Amino acid sequence: MKLFITTKNLDYIRNTQEISMLSADDKGVKPDIIGSASGSYVRRMAKVITGILAVDFKKYDEVFVGFAPQLVIPLFCGKFRRYRKAGGNVTIDFFISVYDTLVNDRKKIKAGTLAAKFTAWLDRKTIMYADRVIVDTKADGRYFVEEFGMPESKMQVLYLEADKSVYYPGKKKKQSADGTVKTVVYFASMLPLQGADIVLKAAGLMKDDSNIRFEIIGPVKNKVIQDNITYIDWLTQNELADAVANADLCLAGHFNADIAKASRTIPGKAYIYRAMEKPMILGDNPANRELFDESMQGIYFCRMGDADSLRCAIETALKGVN
Repeated sequence: MKLFITTKNLDYIRNTQEISMLSADDKGVKPDIIGSASGSYVRRMAKVITGILAVDFKKYDEVFVGFAPQLVIPLFCGKFRRYRKAGGNVTIDFFISVYDTLVNDRKKIKAGTLAAKFTAWLDRKTIMYADRVIVDTKADGRYFVEEFGMPESKMQVLYLEADKSVYYPGKKKKQSADGTVKTVVYFASMLPLQGADIVLKAAGLMKDDSNIRFEIIGPVKNKVIQDNITYIDWLTQNELADAVANADLCLAGHFNADIAKASRTIPGKAYIYRAMEKPMILGDNPANRELFDESMQGIYFCRMGDADSLRCAIETALKGVN
């Protein structure tokens, strides 16, 4: 029997993916779950903490801690230590590093400070108490080995998946009035590593092309105003699926060349585009090349951080669109 613990809302795609994996591993038996569907982070954490305090780990042959195990394992390290000493197995999803996210990616904490050292300690402590560490790409896994001393033998790659009940091929594509205008879609939460600024610069280089329409979805702060760009602040999952279905070409990324994490992770949108069988442009980096290459239909690459390279890739890709 297995136990799954997560501080992320239960309908989060990574949670559903891992619950399905654990069920398959246990001959279809669904794991017991400590977690919450609440939209409130405080309520979810309260549910997880009370659940861990009450549960007897000894009933389970594996305890799997999902998204952000750094919020759980250091807090209950004594309980996890005793469980492992008794022969139990602990698996964690090391989807993100607290240190890498706050220091290198979002630059909320300055490298070398006590706060930075504490985040690195959280990451190392969490890895130390795990028998198996799930990572999202081989490239990320290599970074965790080098930065935090994670034994390579603990590592297992589990690539993300799109929610195929929402994102699937075959949705009807709308045609422009004269059939000549091609739609290029890009959606993002606009985190720096995603490189939305490179997308906007590339669109700016194509401002006079009336045969292309860019549809940019997400909270863009510095909008480039031109006739062939449409901005949409937010869409539901089903509305987003419709927007992707209507696209002639999709931009995946990551396009930022300055944040190392951008080269170690595959953008979640790439899995969505692939599930919907849409042509896409990816940043040329080791992580993306773990799953994609030019021999695959509808796959194109551009140099990261290079708006002109992205422009060229868009023009090349659209030549192949009917």
